[in-house]
Amino acid sequence: MEYDDIGRGPEVAEAVREFIKETVLPVEREWLGRGPVPPAEIEALRDAARDRGIYAPQVDEAYGGLGLGFREMLPVFEETGRSLLGPTALRCAAPDEGNMHTLEIAATDDQKERWLRPLAAGEIDSGFAMTEPMQGGGSDPKMLRTTAEKDGDEWVIDGHKWWTTGGLDADVLLTFARTDQEAHPYAGCSVILVPADTDGVEIVREIPHLGEGLVGTSHAEIRFDEVRVPVENTLGEVNEGFSLVQQRLGPARLTHCMRYAGMADRALDIATAYLSERKGFGEPLSEKQGPRFRIADRRTELHAARTMVRHAAGRIADGHEARIEVAMAKTFAANVVQEAIDDALQFCGGNGIAYDLPIARFHENVRQFRIIDGADEVHRRSIARHAFEDPPMEELEAVTRFGEFD
Repeated sequence: MEYDDIGRGPEVAEAVREFIKETVLPVEREWLGRGPVPPAEIEALRDAARDRGIYAPQVDEAYGGLGLGFREMLPVFEETGRSLLGPTALRCAAPDEGNMHTLEIAATDDQKERWLRPLAAGEIDSGFAMTEPMQGGGSDPKMLRTTAEKDGDEWVIDGHKWWTTGGLDADVLLTFARTDQEAHPYAGCSVILVPADTDGVEIVREIPHLGEGLVGTSHAEIRFDEVRVPVENTLGEVNEGFSLVQQRLGPARLTHCMRYAGMADRALDIATAYLSERKGFGEPLSEKQGPRFRIADRRTELHAARTMVRHAAGRIADGHEARIEVAMAKTFAANVVQEAIDDALQFCGGNGIAYDLPIARFHENVRQFRIIDGADEVHRRSIARHAFEDPPMEELEAVTRFGEFD
């Protein structure tokens, strides 16, 4: 399907597609069912991406990337998502991709040199410590309970985080905390850069979780016990954390959509190839109307999801918040890609649940997308609130009501 992608996006996307096919997929096939892929293999893939001039497509050129604009990089991210290793190989996987974006838009020059440059180079890793266990901040971020109190020129942070993606191996944690206890959380929270080796930062555990094991992504539970960091580690303005987090989450939700769209696209490719070769009841399964129509439906829905994402991305690129457009795109895409991958697995039968093909890993991985970056229900709540905020009551003028007579 052709889209009106702009600038260098289509050219880089084509180069990434070839790189995934020629370099990444052979490594994926070698490690399917055995992962995680060793760090040396990941670094070799990154070196190969650098050699091809496609490494870190979303990062500013000053920090070692290609400097693609947000609208440009969407088709590139879609191509990386065709393999579970693709985003990691190109240094555009979550959470580091979103964290680098946050550093680019809010960090001081010193903060960029200390954290963004090595993060973009793959020399360090990061985590985004926002979500808290039950009765703390989660789908309702106003419930945030982690605090940061000023003591001279230091923050003293106390709190409890979990589902900090990449937290087990992170060198720096972008930590969301309440910095004004008297203010509403929307006006009293900040993002603070906390080196993971700071005294008082305790990795309680790696949370066992559903998901792919090919790249070994961790989700950490973390305790902050009187953690002291300089106030100069504040990312952006003090007490403006909610605004900064929204600037991070909107684009991150869309880049997630594109990576998962690439995954669903490849799953459907595999399914159509399998249906074309597999025979049953006297003919290839691809000749049966049932699977043909279901593939047609999944392709239609995936096209709609990719179009919605591009529309929302265009709104963001034009300077709009696009909160509702992003919520719609994310919710729709999350459900579309899950259904596409589930159908692909079903059509491949026993081969679908085996690790000889990547679909089983896709299936394990995709279920989280309806929860991460905002659960479906949270986004639907926002969409519904927008839909009902100003109903056109004049449309009901002709309705007869009880006790009304001409």
